[in-house]
Amino acid sequence: MLECVVNISEGRDEVALERLAVACSGSLLDLHFDGYHNRSVFTLCGDGVEEGARQLSLAASRLLDLRRHHGVHPRLGVVDVVPFVPLFGAAIEEAVAARDRFAAWIAAELSVPAFLYGREMSLPEVRRTAFRGLSPAFGPDHPNPRLGAACVGARPLLVALNFVVAGDLDAARAVSRRLRSPAIRTLTFDVGGRSQVSMNLVEPERVGPAEAYELAAGLIEIEEVELVGLVPASSLSGRSARVLEQMGIDRTRTIEYRVAELEVG
Repeated sequence: MLECVVNISEGRDEVALERLAVACSGSLLDLHFDGYHNRSVFTLCGDGVEEGARQLSLAASRLLDLRRHHGVHPRLGVVDVVPFVPLFGAAIEEAVAARDRFAAWIAAELSVPAFLYGREMSLPEVRRTAFRGLSPAFGPDHPNPRLGAACVGARPLLVALNFVVAGDLDAARAVSRRLRSPAIRTLTFDVGGRSQVSMNLVEPERVGPAEAYELAAGLIEIEEVELVGLVPASSLSGRSARVLEQMGIDRTRTIEYRVAELEVG
């Protein structure tokens, strides 16, 4: 089984988001959106995951225009990031094959240049070098005027967290630098005049949400916690129940719980 976590450059228009959710409803596990980032994250899974990602992308291409997009999060396109993730014993090669099929499809169907990431190159590297020395693997060598470009990946599970912290942006940047490690990728944002440390936990079985919270709380006061999408159950197992409760994360936010709900439904 594969998961696909599609990042769309729209997080404010709830009518548009509802229409996008309907487009992929048969495979939708979770929808998260944020107005300051102006970004939404659709977590898809199941037998129809590739078709769900395609239908979501088609709907986004009809509804959205990157030229009218404003938000604090970096982006290359309307259908900005499309990682395929192996679940429950699936091999990374299955995710790579799905990645390559989707990248070829979006280039042919929507004339959107597609950059690949995974074993070959990380997503941050693609963002830094796309169209500046790095050519797309599929599609034209320039951004689509309305839809931009897509970063299509094959990667292991990760956990995305946002912490709104006390202090100004310089203080948040200092915390972000101290947290950054092979297991934690970080960015810092101003979200409505408040400071946010945004992180990807790329080794969540080793450094999960509870560990990230405790690390950050040892450096600065955390005012709000936001989980973006879902977590693997293994990243919660054996962790501090008190810390997870403080963060508002329980078993209903796990991939396993939502997959079981999808299968029952």
